Amino acid sequence: MNKKVFSGILFLASLGTFALPSCEKDEVMPAKPVITITEVGSHDAPEGRVKAGEDLHLEAEIVADGLIARIDVEIHQEENGNYEIEKSYTDGKYVGVKNAEFHEHIDIPADAPAGEYHLHLTVTDKEGQSTTAEAEVIVE
Repeated sequence: MNKKVFSGILFLASLGTFALPSCEKDEVMPAKPVITITEVGSHDAPEGRVKAGEDLHLEAEIVADGLIARIDVEIHQEENGNYEIEKSYTDGKYVGVKNAEFHEHIDIPADAPAGEYHLHLTVTDKEGQSTTAEAEVIVE
C-alpha cells in the first residue's frame, strides 16, 4: 500500500476518534429542594398563631429532585430571648421521596414564653443540597 494513502487513512481515523462525542453522560446535579409552606398555626387560632401548651400545625409542599434525606424544623424567639424548639425528620414517610406533603404537629411546651418567633423549615436532599423556607409564628 502506498505510504501516503496509509498515512492519510491513519490521519482520518485518528481525527474521527477526537470528533466523536463521548458515550459517557455528564452527571447533572438535580435542582435544590423547593419548599412552599401552606399552613402554620393552631387549628383554633388565626394563621401564624399558637397557644403555649398546644401543638403547632405545619404544612408544606416539598419537591426534591435529589430525594429528601432529612427535614429540620427550628422555631426560635425573635427578640429578647433564646427559647428554641427543634425537630428533625430523618426516617419515615418523607425520606427517600421526591415529592412530599409535609404535615406535622409540633408540640409547643406550656413553658414557652409568649411572643414573636421565627420558624425555619429546612429540607436537605441526598446530594447534600438544602433549602430553607421561613415563617413568622406568634406564641400566645
